[in-house]
Amino acid sequence: MPPRFRAILVWAALAAAVLIPIAVAATSDYLAYRSWIYIAAGFAGIVAMALILVQPLLAAGYLPGLDVRSGRQVHRWVGLGLIAAILVHVGGLWLTSPPDVIDALLFASPTPFSDWGVVSMWALFAAAALAILRKRLRIRPAIFRFAHTALAALVVLAGSVHAMLIEGTMGTISKATLCALAGAATTKALVDLRSWAYLTRRRGRA
Repeated sequence: MPPRFRAILVWAALAAAVLIPIAVAATSDYLAYRSWIYIAAGFAGIVAMALILVQPLLAAGYLPGLDVRSGRQVHRWVGLGLIAAILVHVGGLWLTSPPDVIDALLFASPTPFSDWGVVSMWALFAAAALAILRKRLRIRPAIFRFAHTALAALVVLAGSVHAMLIEGTMGTISKATLCALAGAATTKALVDLRSWAYLTRRRGRA
């Protein structure tokens, strides 16, 4: 397959994986009689899940036209966008129902999906903080790679469970597909980047 045609297919597939869940959500009956704040919060969550899929593709240099170095530079900016999407998601839900958000943050919510969402959020914040403070704390590259990717994997896992447990605007099939793709992309990136190498080296010294 010619490289250019392959690049077009990859980008088209990624665009479909990102846009189809958003398009399905835009036609959902759950949007009826909802406030614009609630709708914005919900779509911010969908955008966050889409960005979670994009992140490992950038970090591992899988996207055509972006080498590993360029991909990781974009990865940082997308990470900031992901944090912004989560803040809009949580902030919007806070404006519509503060008690529910407080219960979720305290892990006192009766809905299991809330706990998974909070775990994913804090794992994301921790991964971002680690990246920001990496040089200041003089964290060794191997340790940073292991810790950052471990937190990223937790973000994907908890975020996917959170999304699958919610009965909301996202279609079941499109939602499951997006979560599966995010999980597959993250797993492949972890394997290819050998993020667990730090543990194997420590084990060899023991």
